[in-house]
Amino acid sequence: MQDPLRLISDAFDARASRYDESAMHRSVAAATAEFLDLSEADVVLDVATGTGLVLREIASRAADPHLIGVDISAGMLDVARSHLPKARWIEAEASAIPLPSGSVDLITCVTALHIIPDVAGAAAEWRRLLRPGGRLVTATFRKIDTSGHGAPEASTADRPYDRDHEPYSSTTRLAETFGSYGFTMRRHRDWGDGTDELLIAELVADAALS
Repeated sequence: MQDPLRLISDAFDARASRYDESAMHRSVAAATAEFLDLSEADVVLDVATGTGLVLREIASRAADPHLIGVDISAGMLDVARSHLPKARWIEAEASAIPLPSGSVDLITCVTALHIIPDVAGAAAEWRRLLRPGGRLVTATFRKIDTSGHGAPEASTADRPYDRDHEPYSSTTRLAETFGSYGFTMRRHRDWGDGTDELLIAELVADAALS
């Protein structure tokens, strides 16, 4: 049996040089950054950062944030680093991030929850990393374009790794899923481009479980 993380990293390594050609991913990154409350977010961690699209959008909006991007694809991180060299880039999986507990104000995870093999483990890790009052913002698919957004090798039919959109496909399901991980949804918005439909949501860790 092949390692699911290796399947994912290999697939995104292959897509790295062309990933930013996706208008959908660029638009979702901008919409997510617009949704964020950056007023008390000195340290921002973007999980499954890819080419750093979300952090690039944040950098253009915030005065001087400490930006950290984590991904398992070295190829994607190389592209991210070339665009935003001042940020910190870490090659690591979502459930094992080498940062101190309580060191992050805001975590983002955009269009990636459905491919993370161990979301429960990742959520526990994010709770560890968030300071008291810290927030998690996700962007998840309600409806997805299966064509690969102009990149035939990225069509959903050809992807070698598992995907599970259902637990994050509505406000009810996202709230239920992350409620079981110790998070409460605070606010959300819908986003769409006529083909894909996404849910952007802000969640906070339940104090009783922190």
